[in-house]
Amino acid sequence: MPITGGRTIAGKKEQKSKERAKPTLEEIAHRANTSRSTVSRAFSRPDLLNPKTVEQILSIAEELGYRPNNMARALSTGRTGNIGLLVPDIANPFFPPLIKAIQQNADAYDLCLFLGSSGESAMRENTLLQRLASQTDGIILASTRLSEAQVRAHAERHPITLINRDIAGLPRVLIDTQAAVRDAIGFLIENGHRDIAYLSGPKESWSNQQRLEAATEACKSAGIRFEVIQLSEPSFEGGEKAAEESVAAGVTAILAFDDLTAQGAHARLSALGIVVPRDMSLIGCDDALPAMTHPALSTLSGLSQEAGRHALKLLQDAILHGKSLQDMKVVLGARFICRETSGPAQSKRQSKH
Repeated sequence: MPITGGRTIAGKKEQKSKERAKPTLEEIAHRANTSRSTVSRAFSRPDLLNPKTVEQILSIAEELGYRPNNMARALSTGRTGNIGLLVPDIANPFFPPLIKAIQQNADAYDLCLFLGSSGESAMRENTLLQRLASQTDGIILASTRLSEAQVRAHAERHPITLINRDIAGLPRVLIDTQAAVRDAIGFLIENGHRDIAYLSGPKESWSNQQRLEAATEACKSAGIRFEVIQLSEPSFEGGEKAAEESVAAGVTAILAFDDLTAQGAHARLSALGIVVPRDMSLIGCDDALPAMTHPALSTLSGLSQEAGRHALKLLQDAILHGKSLQDMKVVLGARFICRETSGPAQSKRQSKH
């Protein structure tokens, strides 16, 4: 009995010791030489404090291993500390760097990120958006496949920030690829290509609409034959199928909707005995796979990490300040990156000899 009792007393002491070891707001306030309410505000409403004060408090909290109680914070502030991110295809190599950038910045602000992938389905995206709205303070929609009316309806009920969708009145980050597309088409024309194909992505995609418009205008103004080949799906397999159609169309250069479809096209061209870029020039978009291809893929710079960082900042501002900042827009300019899969057309190459 005494032994058992001794263990019980020791266990209670150990439990109390652990409880005392858990850092508190008061301890952080003492270390920061400020009040408990200021420390609490640094986690719940940092916008109301001097940024240096917030930085000092968060640094001390990190040093002590303090983690705020999100349930308590939700009850006192009406905020969950959670944000959502929806992408059309998590397997597309454009999105992992974007997700990583948002995750890293969310961690820095002690936010929990909920991720959803719609599988290129507007219906599924709508369902995921409805479910995430009840569990988050705001949601980032990347390359949404929803209609403008659907997006606006959701934005009326919940803070939303868009990536690569230009809807006036909503916070959004746009990667403008039109100038880069014109440069890519200009490069092909200068190198003797007179028959160019564009592997067109989803019709709901804002990025695809921008690229198609720029490529169409560039070829039309130069009097170049321009073939639009609709991808069956924005995937490796879709790129393979579209490559066969490009060959049948008799083009000498391909601009693909993204790097993933360009990679599929490259694989199929190789299987058909068509050498890139000797027989066919190939250009992707997003700069997501250049190190994984041989020869290195010519492409348009992706800027997905920068887009992710800007989108999170805009979402935080929308959550904290409401409708007053909803029409904020950040535009990032892409550029054409010429690597090893694009070069002179055969006719131009032969004329040099």
